[in-house]
Amino acid sequence: MKYFIKTFGCAANEADSERVAALYTSRGYTASKTMKGADDVIINTCMIRAAAEHRVYGLVHNLSLEKKKGRKVKIVVTGCMVGMAAREKTGKMLSLLHKKMPSVDEFLPIEEVGFDFAPIRTTGSRALVPITNGCNNFCTFCVVPFTRGREMSRPFEDIIAECKELVAEGKTYVTLVGQNVNSYGADLKNEYNGKKIKPVYVKHLGRLRIPTLFPLLLTEIAKLDGIEMIDFISSNPWDFSDELIDVIATNPKISRHLHLPVQAGDNEVLSRMNRWYTKEEYLTLVKTLKKKIPNITIGTDIIVGFPGETVEQFEETVQLAKEVGFTKAYVAMYSDRPMTAAHKVYTDDVSHEEKKRRWQILEELINTTNLRQGTYTLAKQK
Repeated sequence: MKYFIKTFGCAANEADSERVAALYTSRGYTASKTMKGADDVIINTCMIRAAAEHRVYGLVHNLSLEKKKGRKVKIVVTGCMVGMAAREKTGKMLSLLHKKMPSVDEFLPIEEVGFDFAPIRTTGSRALVPITNGCNNFCTFCVVPFTRGREMSRPFEDIIAECKELVAEGKTYVTLVGQNVNSYGADLKNEYNGKKIKPVYVKHLGRLRIPTLFPLLLTEIAKLDGIEMIDFISSNPWDFSDELIDVIATNPKISRHLHLPVQAGDNEVLSRMNRWYTKEEYLTLVKTLKKKIPNITIGTDIIVGFPGETVEQFEETVQLAKEVGFTKAYVAMYSDRPMTAAHKVYTDDVSHEEKKRRWQILEELINTTNLRQGTYTLAKQK
C-alpha cells in the first residue's frame, strides 16, 4: 500500500504532514512519488485564505471523478479545515464538509496523529521542529485559534531530545515552528532536568504580560554540538522581549533573518485587527533589533484591504515598508474567514480590484525589487 500527502499552507502544516507520513509508515505503507500511484491520498488543508480552501475542494473533486471512473483510492482530509469543524460545537461545519466533499473517506483530526513516531523528513540537512500548537491571540482576521485551538507548548525536554536525535541523523539546521514562538512555555511548569528555571516575563502595555521560556529554549538548542543554524517562525511583535534580542545577538548559530509579521502600518487598522502594538512600537522594535544585531534582515506578513482600510491608511503601510526595508513579505489580500471576529463584526468593503492594486504595489516595492537586487531570500546562511 502506498500513500501520498498533499500539503497546503504554512510551515506548521508541513511539520504536521511529516508526522502524518510517520503514522502511515508505521502502518506498513510506503510513500508514493505521485498522487496517481497512491492507494491513500491525504490532503493536509489550510483555511487562512479562501483560495487555499477552494484548492482543496478542487483537488477532492478531481479525485472523486477518478473514483467514479473506477480508481480505488481512499481520500483522507486532515489539517485546519477538519480542526475548525471539530471545534465548532453545533456540528454544522462538519456536516457542511461532508456535504461539500461526499467522496472523502475519512476526516482525520491532526491531534489524533500525535508525536508517537519520529517525523519522516525529506529536507536534507534541515528539519522543522514544532514547539507550540494553536494560538491565544485572536487577531480578528485569523482562523488559527479555531482551526488549531488554544496555544499548547511541547515539553521542553521533548524538544531538546528531538534536536539531539536530529543531530544523530545528520541534521544541522533546525527551524522551530509555532503560531507564536515567543510565548513558548507560558503554559508549562518552569522546570528543566528536574531543576526550577526562571521564565522571562514579556512587558507589554506597561505590565508584565506572559512568562516565556523561548529565550532559554533557543540557548539550550544552540549549545548542542552538530546544530549549525537555528531559525524560528513565527514571532509576534508584542511578545518580543529584550532577553530574546540579546540571545539572538550573542549567538551566531541563530539566523540573522527574522520573520516579524506587521500586518498593517496604520494604527487604526492595527487596532481593529486586534494587534496589540502601534506602528511606532513596531518601528522602535525594528530599530532596537538593527542596533543590537547589525546584520539582521527582516521579513514580514502584510494584509491589504482589511475591512474599512482607506487608501490613506494603506499608504501608511507603504511608508512603514519603506522605512523598515523588508527583504521579503508575504502580502495577502484580506480574505473573510468564518468564525473570526472580523467576519462577525466588519463588512468586507474593499473591492477585489482595489485589494489587487494594493497587493501589486507592495509586491513590487518589497519582493520584486529585492529579487532584482538579489536580496530576496529568507536568509543567506551556510
